[in-house]
Amino acid sequence: MTPRLRAVAVGAGCLLLALVFGVLAVGGGDYPMSPSDVVRTVLGGGSPAEDFIVHELRLPRVVTALLVGAALALAGAVFQSLVRNPLGSPDLLGFTQGSAAGALLVVVTGGGSAALAGGAVLGGVVTGAVIYALAWRGGLHGHRLVLVGIGATAILTGVNGYLLTRGRLMEAARAMLWLTGSLDGRGWEDVLPLLVAMAVLAPVVLLGCARPLAITEMGDDLARGLGVRVQGLRLVLLGAAVLLTSLAAAAAGPVSFVALTAPHLARRMTRAPGPNLLAATCTGAALLTGADLAAQRLFAGHQLPVGVVTGVLGGGYLVWLLAAQRKAGRI
Repeated sequence: MTPRLRAVAVGAGCLLLALVFGVLAVGGGDYPMSPSDVVRTVLGGGSPAEDFIVHELRLPRVVTALLVGAALALAGAVFQSLVRNPLGSPDLLGFTQGSAAGALLVVVTGGGSAALAGGAVLGGVVTGAVIYALAWRGGLHGHRLVLVGIGATAILTGVNGYLLTRGRLMEAARAMLWLTGSLDGRGWEDVLPLLVAMAVLAPVVLLGCARPLAITEMGDDLARGLGVRVQGLRLVLLGAAVLLTSLAAAAAGPVSFVALTAPHLARRMTRAPGPNLLAATCTGAALLTGADLAAQRLFAGHQLPVGVVTGVLGGGYLVWLLAAQRKAGRI
């Protein structure tokens, strides 16, 4: 099987796995439903009670998990390719912390859920613009972007800690739940902005930028010789990745490690060079949907925030990755 066909097969398999996880998640809870009942209800054949439970209470959460996982994974694959570093992800480069800072400012000032989502998007976009401006020096280069991003992460982590101390007790508790990453209580109003963003940005990245991005991984000079406008490509991809990260944070909070882990898993499964954008996107959807299912089922009678599950799994994967990189003499 060619690498291209293998990448398509991996993407299709991960998407199917994500849908299976989604059906199981919709069927769980105080009103259990079989997978066949879930599918029948989604297709419009359920009773009024089943229709309300599925379409109004449970399906928005699953769709949010699918979209957030896909958006974070696509953004992570883009960042890792842009900076040419396996550790490049919005979690480690400051963009997630920027979204968190914007949301915390809204919480401290007493804003509602809609304002919190808007603050998360604005914080991520402003952070992306500042990091881009600081990293620019005759062009945008990966190593400089990593160094500026790490510095921004450190600064924003301190700022976010200070903002938490300025809020009232109930506001701080609400902010902490959001900072952990949670899909609890998500409705269609949380789905719509990210769905629109994915519908617009995913084709731009997957169809318009995937091949030029793969070429730039062979070196800027070769890419320019083949007609790729390297700096323009990086600007478009960076903007798309920042928007996807910010909107994902607005929908579910800054869910950790999906953007870092999913592209690595996709690359290992496809065994293909390059950014593997499509496979990474589908892997992220499966990863977060599965993590949310585990968060709901691991402890009977108590649901964990999905960010706890992704943090434990992703943190373990990061430790393993660092050990593997050190063993290979790359760090």
